[in-house]
Amino acid sequence: MKILVINGPNLNFLGIREKSVYGTQDYDYLLKMIEEKGTKEGCTIEVFQSNHEGAIIDRIQDSYFDGTQGIVINPGAYTHYSYAIRDALASITVPKVEIHISNIMEREDFRKVSVTAPACDKQIYGQGLEGYMMAIDFVLENNKEVQ
Repeated sequence: MKILVINGPNLNFLGIREKSVYGTQDYDYLLKMIEEKGTKEGCTIEVFQSNHEGAIIDRIQDSYFDGTQGIVINPGAYTHYSYAIRDALASITVPKVEIHISNIMEREDFRKVSVTAPACDKQIYGQGLEGYMMAIDFVLENNKEVQ
């Protein structure tokens, strides 16, 4: 199985940016967690990060052709206003999970609104980096149901 994890703007600044909100573990720590999860589950997990909306859209569209069987996405701030990313996600029919490290429902009002979540099968927030593992588990379980 091939899973794509997409991280949007500023996720590469984990461990640097707002440690009280996002924690002290850096981006490399997250990458290692994801790699170990892929090894444990016997699947291929590609991680893509970009601070650019168009690059994220291009990668979502490429996933249609490259055998991707599930998507985990943390769109970052694009969550709240990128209808273009939402439309790209809606075009892909594999299991999709939107993930947020912080509890977006306990933060600023604008963070409580996601335009991308309706194009996904599930939204996970407030679970820290462990939320990525939960999202991967959801994709794995829901892909088995499809096959």
